[in-house]
Amino acid sequence: MGRDKKVNPFAKKKRDKRFGQPKPDRRSEPYEEIVRENESFYKYYKAQNICPDNEWEIFLNKIKDNLPTTFRITASKDEAMALLDIIKTEFFEEYTKSVSELHQVDNEEVLKPFCLPWYPDGLGWQLHLSRKDIRRSEPLYKLHNFLIAETNAGAISRQEAVSMIPPIVLDVKPTDKVLDMCAAPGSKTTQLIEGLHSGNQEAIPSGFVVANDIDNNRCYMLVHQAKRLNSPCIVVTNHDSAFLPNMIQTNPNGKKQILKFDKVLCDVPCSGDGTLRKNPDIWLKWNAGQALNLHGIQYRIARRGAEQLAVGGRLVYSTCSLNPIENEAVLQRLVKDSNGALEIVDASHLVPGLKYKPGLTDWKLISRDIEIYTKWDEVPQKYHTVIRPNMFPLPPDEIKEIGLEKCMRVLPHLQDTGAFFVAALIKKKPLEWEKNDNVEKTINEMKSNKNDSDMSKEDDEEKKSVPWGPQRKKRRLDGYKEDPYVFFTENEPVWEDIKSFYELNDSFNKDCLLTRSLIGKKKNIYFCSPEIRDLVINNEDSVKIINTGVKMFVRCDNRNMKCAFRLAQEGLNTSNPFIGKSRRLDLCREDLLKLLYCTDPTKPPHITSMTEDTQNKVEDIKPGSCILKYIDDKFAISLVGWRGTTSLRAYIEQNETIHILRLLKADISQFVVNKFKKSEENSPEITEIENDEKSESIDDDSNNALNKEIE
Repeated sequence: MGRDKKVNPFAKKKRDKRFGQPKPDRRSEPYEEIVRENESFYKYYKAQNICPDNEWEIFLNKIKDNLPTTFRITASKDEAMALLDIIKTEFFEEYTKSVSELHQVDNEEVLKPFCLPWYPDGLGWQLHLSRKDIRRSEPLYKLHNFLIAETNAGAISRQEAVSMIPPIVLDVKPTDKVLDMCAAPGSKTTQLIEGLHSGNQEAIPSGFVVANDIDNNRCYMLVHQAKRLNSPCIVVTNHDSAFLPNMIQTNPNGKKQILKFDKVLCDVPCSGDGTLRKNPDIWLKWNAGQALNLHGIQYRIARRGAEQLAVGGRLVYSTCSLNPIENEAVLQRLVKDSNGALEIVDASHLVPGLKYKPGLTDWKLISRDIEIYTKWDEVPQKYHTVIRPNMFPLPPDEIKEIGLEKCMRVLPHLQDTGAFFVAALIKKKPLEWEKNDNVEKTINEMKSNKNDSDMSKEDDEEKKSVPWGPQRKKRRLDGYKEDPYVFFTENEPVWEDIKSFYELNDSFNKDCLLTRSLIGKKKNIYFCSPEIRDLVINNEDSVKIINTGVKMFVRCDNRNMKCAFRLAQEGLNTSNPFIGKSRRLDLCREDLLKLLYCTDPTKPPHITSMTEDTQNKVEDIKPGSCILKYIDDKFAISLVGWRGTTSLRAYIEQNETIHILRLLKADISQFVVNKFKKSEENSPEITEIENDEKSESIDDDSNNALNKEIE
């Protein structure tokens, strides 16, 4: 006879907060596929006539299908073309074999990955597989590992195809000052950074990117994405983009002026129904009222972006929405209000091969209950607060002047993608309402904000001194307080040791080095471009700065090293041109592989195990941090190394190691993990892959997450 199970009387059951009932364990229930049907959606977009009648059924069938996986190779990387060559040969051969095994199809043309014809230099690719296919199919585990490792190494970016279009249309150059108004999570931001670094690889661009987002938590996702490209020319800010304050910059003559941007990207928060193929849960909650609630916010962001734009500059407005109320209606209102200052331009020449429909010049207003209105007089009084007169299309003779037909509507069935709306505008003259912008006014506002902030700090300190006041550090409403940005001064104690040890040449600007601590030992030293330094110093009191600079030096108190700081791999692309010959070591392929295959940092290869040529070169290098360089026929690789007393090692993390081994066409089998064959539940490899799977869904098209605040 079995023994009764003892019940702990003190155990607390999870209960539903609303009804006080035990919460059901959903893990024990089978997963139910979302039914991809919504009659209101069909009726709404049929009435809007977003595609011809003979394409309607094709459109519906495609938008119910899963979204293919797409990725792009980082164009600003030296080895981009070498990686592309490997992908088109070895990777595609393995890919075709795996897909053939998965789907039991033996047709190379069907299985062959699709090169996005409109993406520059053939660096964008689409696979005939959804994210779920790749994650859950054992034959594809090598493909999954490839995507994870190369993404973390910054060599590729997994991003929805249509999400790649706005940065291409913005056409960023190395000298451009760029504002990304709603940047998180950051896939488009990385494309903007690539544009900055599209010129001379060794030169630091004079242009920069200000990547802003209203959501404090999402700003850190943005930082994570941007850091993969290791650029000293980006600053991440946290502010409501519709009310982003004027920023100050310093002219070459030392005078202050209002900062105007050459390029502005307004990828605004939207209802997100263009992402139905990727986010099927939208089928369950879609309604026509979402666009009506968002229209005003979208207009205010675009209007503020136009104010921040320099005359002659370009603004790109985009959404992942099909809805004309979020797209054409916003642009119509913006262009009309600008009174000739803004003009929609045709940008199709920048994306040759992209199939799209022109912008609509006629649309209807439809209530949440799918009641259709063609003019303001038909709208009942009860809807006057959500449906506004300026949402309706202008009369035919007036709307021709707006140029909405130059906008691009990308629909899923045209090239097997998601849906997107993109429009490019140029600024021909100052906007009438920005004439009062002046430097003195902006500086005074900054001083006022700083005084208010200082008073708030004093109040906080006073509360802390009271025994019964708040004693623990609390999260601020706008996120946690950031550490200060402390730039190097004229008599910086550690500077001379760093300069002498690495033989930094006189063209290196030490004023652009910064730390994040006022007191104590400097742990990490970062570097930013002179333009970013000027921006931070002039504007840190008016806008919350989350992150800037690329890590260049890391404290490494080693008794065998004359300098207390080693080089950081993240900042090597920036520091490399300035470092002297005494800290450089050229390696042959054999010795580089020996260093890369060493996975135990406590047992680095002995110098005597290297080739004779390398041994001779090492003798001229004093112990400490150094640069290891390898030159191939197609690319060159520079790594941070460490010359020990008797050993040599490479200072790079595993994903970067895998990336370099792949470029060298070397064996990477010791790093390959088949998660389906790992039976240990708490295996660290499995945990790492699962975490990467979670991050796999990060995409710019998740801007609709902000809608929760609106609703």
